[in-house]
Amino acid sequence: MDPLLDFTGKTALITGAASGFGKLLSEGLANRGCKLVLSDIDATGLQETATALQETTEVYTLSGDVSDESHAAALVNLAMDSFGQLDIAVNNAGIAHTPGPLHEMTEAIIDRQMAVNLKGVMFGMKYQLQAMLSKGEGHILNVSSLAGLGGAPKGGAYAAAKHAVAGVTRTGAIEYGRRNIRVNAICPFYSPTNILNVDGYNTQEARSQLAAGCPMKRLGEPQEIVNTMLLILSPLNSYMNGQTIAVDGGVTAW
Repeated sequence: MDPLLDFTGKTALITGAASGFGKLLSEGLANRGCKLVLSDIDATGLQETATALQETTEVYTLSGDVSDESHAAALVNLAMDSFGQLDIAVNNAGIAHTPGPLHEMTEAIIDRQMAVNLKGVMFGMKYQLQAMLSKGEGHILNVSSLAGLGGAPKGGAYAAAKHAVAGVTRTGAIEYGRRNIRVNAICPFYSPTNILNVDGYNTQEARSQLAAGCPMKRLGEPQEIVNTMLLILSPLNSYMNGQTIAVDGGVTAW
């Protein structure tokens, strides 16, 4: 196997692994020798992902809500108890909200966006970092969004949370880089995963309108985003730290 994408002997923790980026990334890492600890609030989908991978690699699962701090702690404990190490953590779980202007954002929408999309990442990092500090190395990849780098009309609460993810990514990179722990984020443009299955985004007309805003005039395929995640996580990509990488078909080139 090309050493650029050889994850043999590595252990990765991935949230949101029942579908979308998380499921595809689990498959990609498993096929390249990585052992896995997977999480999702969708227990049935999570088990389906794990069952499909059990003949390829060792995999353990724990269903739960990433906005619950105790789940973040239990997930890292599962990795340490099962494999004795945590090399890679991917904080991928996230949710969108029904589109609407800022003056119509409710407290409930804002609170849930911050709980899952921000607290879920920060709680994850809190315990992932502790495990990586004990080993003396590690790599955390947070899934932000293009909405975490610029404005997101009618997605204000989501954008606020994803901007915060970019902020904690950069902060973590500065705080832990000297300890050989790197923290980066990927910031994809819209991609047809379950996160778009909310009112306002779940029709072909709506997705065509989203695609029109991209120079390539299409949404990003989930596998295209995951391919970039694999490259970012490459064991030989050892000097990238504190970056928020846009994978957007050229949107940020405007």
